[in-house]
Amino acid sequence: MHGKESAPAAPREELDGAPDPLDEGAGSILRQPKAVWATAGASVVAFMGIGLVDPILPSIAQGLHATPSQVSLLFTSYFLITAVAMLITGFVSSRIGGRKTLLAGLALVIVFAALSGTSGSVGELVGFRAGWGLGNALFVSTSLAVIVGAAAGGSAAAILLYESALGLGMACGPLLGALLGDASWRYPFFGTAALMAIGFLCIAGFLKEQPRPARKTSILDPIRALGHGGLASAAASAFFYNYAFFTVLAFTPFVLDMTPYKSGAVFFAWGVLLAVFSVLVAPRLQERFGSLKVLGGSLVLLAADVVVLGYGNHTTAIVCTILSGAFIGVNNTVFTELALGVSDAPRPVASAGYNFVRWFAAAAAPFLAPKIEEWTDIHMPFVVAGAAALIGAAVVWARRRSLTHEAEELQPRHKTEDGVAVFAN
Repeated sequence: MHGKESAPAAPREELDGAPDPLDEGAGSILRQPKAVWATAGASVVAFMGIGLVDPILPSIAQGLHATPSQVSLLFTSYFLITAVAMLITGFVSSRIGGRKTLLAGLALVIVFAALSGTSGSVGELVGFRAGWGLGNALFVSTSLAVIVGAAAGGSAAAILLYESALGLGMACGPLLGALLGDASWRYPFFGTAALMAIGFLCIAGFLKEQPRPARKTSILDPIRALGHGGLASAAASAFFYNYAFFTVLAFTPFVLDMTPYKSGAVFFAWGVLLAVFSVLVAPRLQERFGSLKVLGGSLVLLAADVVVLGYGNHTTAIVCTILSGAFIGVNNTVFTELALGVSDAPRPVASAGYNFVRWFAAAAAPFLAPKIEEWTDIHMPFVVAGAAALIGAAVVWARRRSLTHEAEELQPRHKTEDGVAVFAN
């Protein structure tokens, strides 16, 4: 079933007069059940954990007497485990339910975030981050499905709410890391554990168990889902995009070489742009120009931005780092819609297969960027990142027929029996 292309999309209804997910009058992103807000709030903290270490990377390197390439393994171990764990998230959640999966993921994050703060060597810290990655995979992959299932206003509002949580978490993570990390690089890890414990209590108190799928998911289902040309194309493009994304996130702090406060401020501004462009700007650009044109153009602009970042002076590097958040925000929103709507696979399965592919690039970039610098010079990691973003754009253009569903702008067209809106296929 997943090895064949879906039938061409049915003619889409005109957007004029369609409900705006941001409009409070029609099941908006702002009017949601407590369970959705609890899950979204915990998602903010989960995404904070990704950028948390950004402003304190130099401090960690100094405190643990480690090189930049060794410290970059904090990202590599985290995302490598996250990528592999994507194959088991659906397997687990389809058997024990979404609520228990979320709580299990949060419990793992709490434990390993706290342990990270006690690390006595970079090896220990890398290992604890790997355990953190497992918990984050269980939580993040399931939280999107839970928000989509429980949100008012259908899938469009749910995706925007999820992207809002992502953007807010990405913005606040570096800020928290800077504020706590100025005293000690260990404090941000303890702070994350405490916030996740609050998220655990909120979900335990407000989220009821979600209906389980009629068919249990196997470990290989996400791999089989990638047999669909559209989903495979989206995942391949996102792989190269993520390499550029995480070169900026994990390698730029060493290039900027700023105090935790200043670095945290730069990445806070970066995260604010990411949030604004993912939630407010991307949907409007998609409505006007079409998803594939927006995605391809944003990837090309990101490529140009990171190359200028690599060759510019210190002020230019700061400006380009912040500006990259705008392109990353647009890309995140469009790629999420692609992964959820382009194939005929169930959303959790399609999301797991897509994330399985793209997170490998997130694991590779933080490790390879410092190595490329060691082999060549400070500019080449950004040249490689720019080339990766261009390859991502080329995949979108070459495989545009497989991604035709998104070219028509994904919009909810009807309700399933459980009340969850589905996209046109």
